[in-house]
Amino acid sequence: MSTVTLKVKDKKPGQRACDEKDAKGEFCLGHLKRWYYSHPQQLTLSDEEEAALKEFGKNAEIYRCERCHTLYRRVEADNSTAGQKFQVHSVNLWGDFFGKKPQ
Repeated sequence: MSTVTLKVKDKKPGQRACDEKDAKGEFCLGHLKRWYYSHPQQLTLSDEEEAALKEFGKNAEIYRCERCHTLYRRVEADNSTAGQKFQVHSVNLWGDFFGKKPQ
């Protein structure tokens, strides 16, 4: 069994692209995708998935860069849609058509 070292960073509020620098000093800029490293119907786990399961637990909200595979933890202050934390508002079905004053 090989040991895998995970590169883990905190995701900034609203961040959607990786800010990790490569050997040349350029940003990776890969998209951050929600990473589901543990699924109940998954039969085998890769070494990286096993290491993430040990470090973060089962239901942590983790994002992974699609290019360099750097992992990002969600920050509690992230209220953006990239943080998957939405604010609940009352909905008016006619709000788009009535009740708005023309400018």
